[in-house]
Amino acid sequence: MKHILVPIGSTENAVNTLQYAIDFAAEFNAKVFVFRAYKLVAKAGTMINIDEIVSRETKLYLRSIVNSIDRKNVEVKIVSAKGGTVESIQAIHKELNIDLIAVGPRSNSIKDEVFLGSTSGSIVKQTEIPVLVVPEGYEFKPFTSTLTAFKSGILKKDNVLKPLLEIKKAFNPTINLLLVKTPDYQDKDLQIDASLTEIQDSLTTTENVTTFQGVLEHFQSNNPDLLCVFRRKRGFFKKLWEKNTVLKSEFHTTIPLLVLCGKQ
Repeated sequence: MKHILVPIGSTENAVNTLQYAIDFAAEFNAKVFVFRAYKLVAKAGTMINIDEIVSRETKLYLRSIVNSIDRKNVEVKIVSAKGGTVESIQAIHKELNIDLIAVGPRSNSIKDEVFLGSTSGSIVKQTEIPVLVVPEGYEFKPFTSTLTAFKSGILKKDNVLKPLLEIKKAFNPTINLLLVKTPDYQDKDLQIDASLTEIQDSLTTTENVTTFQGVLEHFQSNNPDLLCVFRRKRGFFKKLWEKNTVLKSEFHTTIPLLVLCGKQ
């Protein structure tokens, strides 16, 4: 895990998210790229170079955020891009090969009943990069126990588990697997990939209407400090793909959430 991207929005939690990412990166000797996308609205008759002004102001804003945190000898670079957030992230990933995105759940303007705002939600659902969602106000601490929840044990993509494997290597947490049999499960879903069984400390199989309900049922008994799920169109966020915003009633967590690149 060498390159970590931290998208920064207009949020009081931005400093906390970046500090968490810095503390996390320090454990892996990784570089942190602080990122913000900006869009321009063209105005007829405007003579001044709006593009240059907005770009400069964006970089100044990012620099002020960076200057307010403890870098802990981690290399931090500022990246700004004109355009949409997801499109910009994809371009940055193509150039820098981002290993992980660390993001806060929502902006200041989002109502309390929302877990993922439209920006963080679009990053989680529309990129093919692993995402670590950092709860508001959460301070970094080494992981001791992880709960990895899924409705299918099939892994078709290479290196799907890479972030989890690196976390396992760095912190040696217990890896508890939770296989949730939902009403639409298929027999093949019960076959667990060897790469998962190799790292597991325990395996629990449960029957619930959704994967999230399975997590709620077994969360307390596992007492994890990291929740891990897969990004799949028929997986954890199955019913949430049509929109980017995710309500707390649909899903939420008070601990860091690692979303791995799924498949299907």
